[in-house]
Amino acid sequence: MKSLITVRWVAMGLLFFLGVSGVIGAFPMIVDPHGTPWQMPQSLLIHSPFHSYLVPGILLFCANGFLPLFICAMVLNRSRNYAPLIAIQGVVLFGWIVIECLMIRTVVWPHYLYGSVGLAMIACGALLGCIVPRSAPSDVLVTR
Repeated sequence: MKSLITVRWVAMGLLFFLGVSGVIGAFPMIVDPHGTPWQMPQSLLIHSPFHSYLVPGILLFCANGFLPLFICAMVLNRSRNYAPLIAIQGVVLFGWIVIECLMIRTVVWPHYLYGSVGLAMIACGALLGCIVPRSAPSDVLVTR
């Protein structure tokens, strides 16, 4: 039982970290889509389908800002079937990092950090999915 609580809190911490940093990272990209706030040159977008940072900023805000905060709230409230959502968010993040590295054709330390966070979320979701007992659906009527 203690391991379940620890894994759940680790998952919430990872989701909160990702959500807050996703919102903080996306906001300047949306407000100034030419990369000025983060000093990101437009040349990073040469091998991508984007001409500014606006669309990547919106996608970052949704996929790795709002969504992990929403899932974190679900885990905090012990909503039904939160374990697979944690793993799915890890897959979304890891996929984001891989695609970003392919598009900008470079890898820097934050890619390793967030890639590790994604893998850790996948592991947390898998562990919680195996440990958390599956309850009967609430709409099933048990009769004798």
